[in-house]
Amino acid sequence: MHKQVAIVGAGISGLLACKYTLSKGFSPIVFESTSTIGGVWTRTVETTRLQTPKAFYQFSDFPWPSSVKEDHPNQNQVLEYIQSYARHFDLLKHIKFNTKVCGIEYEGPSEEEMQSWSLWGGTGEAFSSEGKWKVVVEEKQSLSTKTYLVDFVILCIGRFSDVPNIPEFTPNNGPEAFHGKVIHSMEYADMDYESASKFVTGKQVTVVGSQKFAMDIAMECSNANGIENPCTLLYRTEHWNIPDLFPWGVPLPLLYFNRFSELLVHKPGEGFLLSLLATLLSPLRWVFSKFVETYANNKLGLYKYGMVPKHTFLQDISSGVLALVPEKFYDRVQEGSIILKKSPRNFGFCEEGILVEGEVSPLKTELVILATGFTGEKKLKDIFVSPTFQNYITGPPEAILPLYRHCINGRIPQLAVIGFSESISNLYTSEMRCKWVTELLGGTFKVPSIKEMEKDVKKWDEYAKRYAGEYYRRSCISALHVWYNDQLCKDIGWNPKRKKGLIAELFEPYGPMDYVSP
Repeated sequence: MHKQVAIVGAGISGLLACKYTLSKGFSPIVFESTSTIGGVWTRTVETTRLQTPKAFYQFSDFPWPSSVKEDHPNQNQVLEYIQSYARHFDLLKHIKFNTKVCGIEYEGPSEEEMQSWSLWGGTGEAFSSEGKWKVVVEEKQSLSTKTYLVDFVILCIGRFSDVPNIPEFTPNNGPEAFHGKVIHSMEYADMDYESASKFVTGKQVTVVGSQKFAMDIAMECSNANGIENPCTLLYRTEHWNIPDLFPWGVPLPLLYFNRFSELLVHKPGEGFLLSLLATLLSPLRWVFSKFVETYANNKLGLYKYGMVPKHTFLQDISSGVLALVPEKFYDRVQEGSIILKKSPRNFGFCEEGILVEGEVSPLKTELVILATGFTGEKKLKDIFVSPTFQNYITGPPEAILPLYRHCINGRIPQLAVIGFSESISNLYTSEMRCKWVTELLGGTFKVPSIKEMEKDVKKWDEYAKRYAGEYYRRSCISALHVWYNDQLCKDIGWNPKRKKGLIAELFEPYGPMDYVSP
């Protein structure tokens, strides 16, 4: 009898999980709460483009079509590419659309017995004859609920959707005190392009946030209103958002996405020689950061606008908050159709608009769009019925998510998480993780003991805190993606060295096409 694998979510990670479980002879069933595939790419703003070059954002066995000439395709092009992949591998028939997973519950050994296990699942195996997952779903059209019993669960629910991150406000200083309208960027992205443009036209708009989505929305407000009704971008922290991926003419991947660049940083589980080398090469690490920082400052005039971050470029790339600045963004700042305003501490609302802490006069506005991100951890936690598993999956707030290889929790059997921690390209990394998980399901290898897995997670936690600063919970592997993929390759029996020759191995950037086959 075929083992049945439940996959929650039909975004990129869910489609990859479906494809790779099928390739190993398992029976996947994908639950998607909406009516379509594509995840975050189904709902975004008109100006959104792919942040990474498409060579890094492609399926290893399904390249981009030659008709897509742009290096950074737009939303429609990315969505069509994802849909083509699903059609090519005949994945749609395995997806149950408009089906929301209400909760998952493990049925098998008691929690007391599981706490005594030294191996994942008690045996170190991906499947168990004693345990199954009960998946309760709601079919949106009929409003009926249904229960499935499956052998394994793969959560592909992402962290950038569904549960908005709303700032906390002091009593009587929240949105209820404001006479205008307050929405989250999620609601703005749900509108079609024409409706979104009409929604902001003729209004004084304030966008709260400083990362890519906030800048994109500010640009759309600027397009709609010009200098007559300038859009205010209210931000807390400056970040190294860069104009392009060619600082001073040098491709950024040559500086950060190859083996040599990773010799400059301390890595989880490294030996004495690699640690010594990273220490000796630390001045070069500083040079690389300054090289990119001076370029961004020179090209965008960051100093002029007070937008020079206090931290290094390496911290932003290590924490996954790096973004490309929308084209002509600072031209709009120069002309006055976008106003940059820093709120280093808290802010609140009054009748007329926003109260910035430390300022007497309110920031007058009619519409506030909170581009403050999402609370992905809450979504991940709430899908579990068991409070014990809820605590296991998120771990303590002062550490990264306790996922071995950023995929499995040693104390939660028969379950994997794909696409939650960040990287230079989520498609590329999710595919590598799906290969690893399905090889684990197929019995190619076994994971170490629970204690050994938790020791490994602790090493990644130390790395994240060292290089990502306050953003360590994002569990980003961008600055160490080759080292990370090496661990996956060693586990599944692949040679981690994928290039031809020492020079290529050290200096050529690694991408999806380097991992097509063993």
